[in-house]
Amino acid sequence: MISPNLPAELKAALDARLQGFSRTDAAQRSQKISNAYRTGGGSGTIKSEADALAYALARMPATYAAVAASLNALTEIAPELDPETLLDVGAGPGTASWAAAEAFPSLHDFTLLDANDTLSRLALGLARDSSRLADCRYLPGDAGTNLAEASPVDLVIASYVIGELGERERRTLAEMMWAKTRRALVVIEPGTPAGYARILALRQHLIAAGAFVAAPCPHEKPCPLTAPDWCHFTQRLPRSQAHRQIKGAEVPFEDERFIYVVLTRTPPAARASRVLAAPEVGKAEITAKLCTGQGVELAKVARRDKAAYASARRWRWGDAVMADN
Repeated sequence: MISPNLPAELKAALDARLQGFSRTDAAQRSQKISNAYRTGGGSGTIKSEADALAYALARMPATYAAVAASLNALTEIAPELDPETLLDVGAGPGTASWAAAEAFPSLHDFTLLDANDTLSRLALGLARDSSRLADCRYLPGDAGTNLAEASPVDLVIASYVIGELGERERRTLAEMMWAKTRRALVVIEPGTPAGYARILALRQHLIAAGAFVAAPCPHEKPCPLTAPDWCHFTQRLPRSQAHRQIKGAEVPFEDERFIYVVLTRTPPAARASRVLAAPEVGKAEITAKLCTGQGVELAKVARRDKAAYASARRWRWGDAVMADN
């Protein structure tokens, strides 16, 4: 399991670029970029080195935390995976590649794909400060056109990218990413109802193409949740002083809401139920909402069952719960 915090090498690389960089200017640029993302502008607003750095300083910590949590779920369900090659689709500043390098010591070949030249320059600059990513390659152009040029790899990751596309483009991209992976595909989106809907559509489309779901779902059946409920998870991460200044925040932590799906070429050796919300710990029992192979279940673990109760006290929102737990 890897930490949700930025690796020391990446943090040092970002801190080095902060020298002489106005925090006030970074905060203004970050807010402008965030507004553009919310209105569908996407990364097209990032046009200068200062824009790219402001974006990375504001968003890399939370994006990294979400990708790390998703990859932890993959390694827990498929510990034998050990991918050697990675394709990071919509890589931006390379956040997912850094997380994958931490999660999989077996990785030695990294390909990053993004249409934004400014972000790609930042990604390559940060990668030069990494002992693992220094030799990564960056493919220019958008995923829809240049993905075809990428070689097949063991692992494909697309984090916070499909929301920038229309429905038809998302379906095409999903098919292309699935065609490029030999072992696993990980797709991560914001943990909103809209992000959940996008993940659900991609999941359904690729199951029909022969994919198996490794996480978070313990099955390939339709999602058992019904509106207004939706599947999502949260990851808490600390905020540095610079991060708080750029985000205009006072609290020393951030909770990133995200949704993801891990699809594999072969069925997982073991299935695990998933904790769908923070468990409620009462005097007599622990109550937890679980997604199981049979649907959503409200599990109740009595205090008198000491072993089971002790195990359930360790459950956290998003955790996998194996059958013997």
